[in-house]
Amino acid sequence: MTSPASAAPTDTVVVAKSPSRVTAFFEKYTLIILTLVVIGFFAIYPGTSTQFLTVTSLNTVLTNMLCALMVALAAMFPFVAGYMDFSVGATAALTCVLAARLMDTTVNGFGWPVWLAIVVPVLLSPIIGFANGFFVTRLKMNPFVTTLGMSLLLYGISMLWTGGQRLSAPAGFLILKFATTKFLGLPVPVYAVFVIALIVWYVLTHTPFGRSLYGMGSSTPSARLVGIRVDRNLWWAFAIASLLGSLAGIMQLAQVGSATASDGGSLLFKGITFIFLSATAITPGFFNVWGAVIAGILLSVSVTGLTFMGFAGWTTNVFNGIALITAVALSTYLGRRKKLG
Repeated sequence: MTSPASAAPTDTVVVAKSPSRVTAFFEKYTLIILTLVVIGFFAIYPGTSTQFLTVTSLNTVLTNMLCALMVALAAMFPFVAGYMDFSVGATAALTCVLAARLMDTTVNGFGWPVWLAIVVPVLLSPIIGFANGFFVTRLKMNPFVTTLGMSLLLYGISMLWTGGQRLSAPAGFLILKFATTKFLGLPVPVYAVFVIALIVWYVLTHTPFGRSLYGMGSSTPSARLVGIRVDRNLWWAFAIASLLGSLAGIMQLAQVGSATASDGGSLLFKGITFIFLSATAITPGFFNVWGAVIAGILLSVSVTGLTFMGFAGWTTNVFNGIALITAVALSTYLGRRKKLG
């Protein structure tokens, strides 16, 4: 005797219902609409309108998100491939600390030329990514645990080099001038990060390498079946993440003028929030560059506006925590909708 399930016709096909145009529109553009609403609120609210509607406020909003956005762009490569990389923030902090230590002209520093103190840490940074790739692909270690352990290792090294103190960049540091120089009213680093975002977007969406990463993120076994070299691509994804993470560290040093081992944690969690929120905009259900940029603007505007309203500093962490939880929930929901067709 057959069960009702086994007696069902074998040629029955379940067709997923496509979302309506209105639903599809809001899935793609709700984050943008929300960003405009938040901007509008702080622009007309009596307690913030005077401070918010200024060029200085615009520069503050953009500057505050740049380093975290760079971390998000870095981590985007392994994330779209379906692998989390929690070592990117620590890589940024280590690069920041190492560059400051190398160019330090005091007795505790090495007194290297500024350009060499920047180039060497950046060129060495992909070693971290290749190590992550080796552990994950060759030793089959869990990427979550592997990159988290790497993050703790790098944090420990940074603490060793700083002695738990804050290292300052030397006076007249050229990149400090680069970070404060403005073009058409905006800091030059804003244009630099936009160019990097444009390059990352092009690589991820218009090259075979980038499309293969998205294929791996959708289904690694299927990616292997169609001939994608999963292990090799994953090695490169981790290496590129470390390289871009090191650039975030240099930008942090340029903006702040000093380095500390604890900077990596805040950058990492902000960047991850940008990434998860990116899956709720532009290309719902998929991590994407422009969604991350919009998320960065939304969170930076919100934090800046709350600061102008006089909220205490702890509200920033509370707000970012709520945003991260919401982003993970929404991106997970939209990702499941995509998989269901």
